[in-house]
Amino acid sequence: MIEIKNIHKTFGENHVLQGISAEFAEGKCNLIIGGSGSGKTTLLKCMVGLHEPEEGSVIYDGRDFTRMNFATRIEIRTEIGMLFQGSALFDSMNVEDNIIFPINMFTNQSHKEKLDRANFCLERVNLAGKNKLFPAELSGGMKKRVGIARAIAMNPKYLFVDEPNSGLDPKTAIVIDDLIQELTTEYNTTTVVVTHDMNSVMGIGENIIFLHEGKKWWEGTNKEISSTDNKELNEFVFASKFMQALQKK
Repeated sequence: MIEIKNIHKTFGENHVLQGISAEFAEGKCNLIIGGSGSGKTTLLKCMVGLHEPEEGSVIYDGRDFTRMNFATRIEIRTEIGMLFQGSALFDSMNVEDNIIFPINMFTNQSHKEKLDRANFCLERVNLAGKNKLFPAELSGGMKKRVGIARAIAMNPKYLFVDEPNSGLDPKTAIVIDDLIQELTTEYNTTTVVVTHDMNSVMGIGENIIFLHEGKKWWEGTNKEISSTDNKELNEFVFASKFMQALQKK
């Protein structure tokens, strides 16, 4: 489980996160949703240490990440897998080397052990045999799956995913959502997904946090979201569905 307590983050005079507290359960897909500028990606970056909050705590299974220095954070970092919005693959590396990159960084495994793990991860995301392809040779959906394979290379306890369906067609987006949910259940990970895709929300949103103007505005499940009387959430849901309908035309 991951707990965040009273998280505040500012950039200059812009108070992006204003006292956000929440719990993210293991074995579930925990979603952070909200409009552009609501603070959802900033919150995710605070949780993994890419941003430092001015106030508050991020606690991984009782370990206060925000109170640790760089050296003592390494243990938790080895337990984190992350899929960035644009997949963030290294263009100069082939698929196999991209997946092995975090294993090289955090372990002393033999080359055979690294290769075996890379092959396992590729098989898990249905890309067996694509080891020697380069990112330029991959479709958008394949890049996302390679990004997921790299994110699970270290068998993480915590999986962070930033806008996994950005730039994907609806059919491929469903494949990615299903894969994230399968991996979450299979490995009992604490998965945190930042998204504005209402198909993802309704499909895999077991625990949803809605941010509005830097504050936690609503929390619930995908079953509860359609019956909420929260005005701002309803406006967000309607606008998201309307835009998705336009994109399908």
